[in-house]
Amino acid sequence: MGHSHSHNHAHDHKDLKGRKLLITILLNIVITAAQVVGGLVSGSLSLLSDALHNFSDVISLIVSYIASKLTKQKASINRTFGYKRAEILAAFVNASTLIIVAVILIKEAIERFLEPQTIESNLVIWLSLVAIFANGFSVLLIKKDSENNINMRSAYLHLLTDMLASVAVLIGGLLMKYYQIFWVDSLLTLLIALYLIWVGYDLLKTSTKMLMLFTPEHIDIKAVVRAVNKLPKVSKLHHVHIWNLSDDELHLEAHLDLTEDISTTEFNELSIKIEALLHEEFNINHVTIQPEFNKEDPKEVIVQD
Repeated sequence: MGHSHSHNHAHDHKDLKGRKLLITILLNIVITAAQVVGGLVSGSLSLLSDALHNFSDVISLIVSYIASKLTKQKASINRTFGYKRAEILAAFVNASTLIIVAVILIKEAIERFLEPQTIESNLVIWLSLVAIFANGFSVLLIKKDSENNINMRSAYLHLLTDMLASVAVLIGGLLMKYYQIFWVDSLLTLLIALYLIWVGYDLLKTSTKMLMLFTPEHIDIKAVVRAVNKLPKVSKLHHVHIWNLSDDELHLEAHLDLTEDISTTEFNELSIKIEALLHEEFNINHVTIQPEFNKEDPKEVIVQD
């Protein structure tokens, strides 16, 4: 009974994640529309670039939302892993869009810098305030989920950078209103873009490593092998692959060379020990092991199949 209860609890949490994303999507659609109108009326590039950024948020949030929905679908014969990697793919897509948006912003900022224009600053100030509050609310809403889920982190970064962008737009608006400094609009756009590239690159790197099935950075394969090799009847763990299926699923697949010809029952007992050890020490929660005794095959830790 206890088990089914904890399962339901996890399920509710997942649904909540989707609902939070939906709220942020709706908020961002409203901000985008307001900023496009405001940007056109006031002639502010930073408002329009902010709107573009917000629009990329809407897209990325929708991508994240679909991914978080897909992830919950059950595995099937044709999709034995289900859609568990959808979230990594979403993070990859979102990181890419962060960088693309940044490059567009840089181009716009340089063009505008060369030809500064007078801007209706009151509108800029009010709209940026609206955006700061709406994005700030969105950021707080999904902050907790972003800490342990790469998909939510990619959505969170879009929103966070957006909030910073709006703060920059606000500062620009105030400087324009009181000091008639119009070039600051371009400068801020440029700074936001550079920050985007910096953040986007990091996310792109992490999600690419996951897609390529690289060993997660916090895992030392040699330490894993040493730990398993200490167990009784184990000669050597080799042919090791360790990868992230999704953010919360870490898989290990390996061959296990044994010191004696044990029965299947004995191997079952040993594999339970191995699973417990790997789970406790390395947080690996999915273990597939092929037992061997006197089998002719390469015994290196890493073998390219």
